Amino acid sequence: MAAHASKTVIYAALAGNSLIAVTKFGAAAMTGSSAMLSEAIHSLVDTGNQGLLLHGLKRAKRPADTTHPFGYGMELYFWTFVVAILIFAVGAGISIYEGIIKLIEPHPIKDPYINYIVLGMAMVFEAGAWWVAFKEFRRSKGPLGYMAAVRESKDPTVFTVLFEDSAAMLGLMAAFVGILLGETYGIPELDGVASIVIGLILAATAVLLAYESKGLLIGEGARPALVAKIEQIAVQKAGIDRVNELLTMHLGPYDVLVTLSLDFDDRLTAGRVEAAISELETSIKSEFPEVTRVFIEAQSWRAHLLSQEASRRGEEPERHQKEIEG
Repeated sequence: MAAHASKTVIYAALAGNSLIAVTKFGAAAMTGSSAMLSEAIHSLVDTGNQGLLLHGLKRAKRPADTTHPFGYGMELYFWTFVVAILIFAVGAGISIYEGIIKLIEPHPIKDPYINYIVLGMAMVFEAGAWWVAFKEFRRSKGPLGYMAAVRESKDPTVFTVLFEDSAAMLGLMAAFVGILLGETYGIPELDGVASIVIGLILAATAVLLAYESKGLLIGEGARPALVAKIEQIAVQKAGIDRVNELLTMHLGPYDVLVTLSLDFDDRLTAGRVEAAISELETSIKSEFPEVTRVFIEAQSWRAHLLSQEASRRGEEPERHQKEIEG
């Protein structure tokens, strides 16, 4: 259901940006506006980005194999990072370059009303795509604030499209104002200034996306509420004395790996420990469908502390084992 919602957001943005890009390039060719050309390139880059996100979603759904035993879910994070790079290098870079050229060699815009019509139509299309993305993001964020939800989100597709559409709306407003002021006051350089502003908006968006994507790409744990609930489930199980360690990692937006080190009651038989492990794994997966893999280690609290200390000191495993046996 969540993956379907992500695709709906991307398809809406893809359709809107494709139509807008064609219209903007036509207007830029007829009027010679740098701001309009920057906006056309912006929409073209966004269209390509949506294609990359769809490609990432498809690649991430591939089943696990011997080469990637945990699956390909994190590939979506890679393609999201590529999107951020493209926005910065292509969208922002060309827009700023085009603006500088216009400042060096200013020339008046022909038929500015064409730009106003195209920008107005683009705002309508972009507003529709933005609203689809915003509704999905608002639905998925729950009680969290908007920026907190971005930081906590493990599905980059929704907030990536939302950021792109927000940057597009700001860029359209910058282009409209720059063209209008330049025409009203006879200052063609303002068209170039608008193009540079559009480039700076894209650069800021790309940096923010890259920062959020980087955290997902190198591995982020599950949200604190999920971790606390898993620990609560574990300590309530009969025969488990203590949770030594609980580690989680997102292998995809809805693919969480959970590892547990547990101190079991010493009076339990090996068979009863095995049964307790199976019961706990079933309980965790039933409570949280996004948890796809659970690995549980039976280890005494003392052995766990010695293992942690040995890891900090970088000691050999053989010496650590002798300390436990001693």
